[in-house]
Amino acid sequence: CKLQPKDAAKMPESAWKLLFYSLSWSYGTYLLFCTDYPFFHDPPSVFYDWKQGMEVPTDIAIAYLLQCSFYGHSLYATAYMDTWRKDSVVMLLHHVVTLTLIASSYAFRGGDWDARAAGGCAGSVPCQGHAEPPLSLCPGRFWFRLYWFPLKVLYATCHSSLQSVPNIPFYFFFNALLLVLTLMNIYWFLYIVLFVAKVLLGQMQEVNDVREYDVEESR
Repeated sequence: CKLQPKDAAKMPESAWKLLFYSLSWSYGTYLLFCTDYPFFHDPPSVFYDWKQGMEVPTDIAIAYLLQCSFYGHSLYATAYMDTWRKDSVVMLLHHVVTLTLIASSYAFRGGDWDARAAGGCAGSVPCQGHAEPPLSLCPGRFWFRLYWFPLKVLYATCHSSLQSVPNIPFYFFFNALLLVLTLMNIYWFLYIVLFVAKVLLGQMQEVNDVREYDVEESR
């Protein structure tokens, strides 16, 4: 492929994340649209008949396992293996928050909504670990991260949960973490806006990741 050395060094990271996100999105799509779970079209249904200590279905437990394994590995990979970027500290915080959400949700049997919320958020932002996405994909990033996530996940967890289970435990704990993830979504979307602005203004002659230090150093 005649990749430059700096691009070849990033290839394993990008290939691994492309593989994981493809698998996780496919499995998430299967759970949401090919099973009897009504979570996508009726998010508040996550809390119907909820009770503490309820059993987690096997197919959703698999989603917990996949997501926990990935973000556990990503903590180490971001710190010691991947290219260090301007947003790497935020990335580490993102992995800690996501891992805490998923693990705590499973441990407390807080409902499978936390795993789907965290996993869905992470899965909808593959540009976090890759080069900047094509311009044609930017509307999709906005739609998933800043529209569907608040509309379906945050509305269900912040509002609908109290209607179905007035004394639901760990309400503020889980929702605070989900709101932190939302702020990170906005943060990363601003990088996409910056990328688009530079392309439109002619300040970028080739596709570069605006989060990387070597882009500025090469000017």
